[in-house]
Amino acid sequence: MTDRTRAHVYVSGRVQGVYYRATTRDTAREKGVDGWVRNLDDGRVEAVFEGPDAAVEELVAWCETGSKAADVDGVDATYGEPEGLDGFEVRW
Repeated sequence: MTDRTRAHVYVSGRVQGVYYRATTRDTAREKGVDGWVRNLDDGRVEAVFEGPDAAVEELVAWCETGSKAADVDGVDATYGEPEGLDGFEVRW
C-alpha cells in the first residue's frame, strides 16, 4: 500500500498530565489512523501513527499543539514503512 505511511513521534514540553494521550487517541481514531501513544519517563510523549499519508501528516501537525492544556515545545517525527498496526491505543 503505497498511500500509507508510518510516523514515529516524540513530543516535548508540558505534555503529561494534560490529557495529551487521550486527546491524541481520540484525534487519531477520528482521522482513521492506527497506532499508539504513551508517556516517557523523561516527560515526553511518544507515539506511532500508521495510516493514509495525508491523515498521518495531519496528526503529526496536530501534535504541535495537542490537547488544550498542553504546552508543546517540539515535535520530532521520523517516517518509515507501516508495520500493520490495527486500531489506536494508549500504552502504559
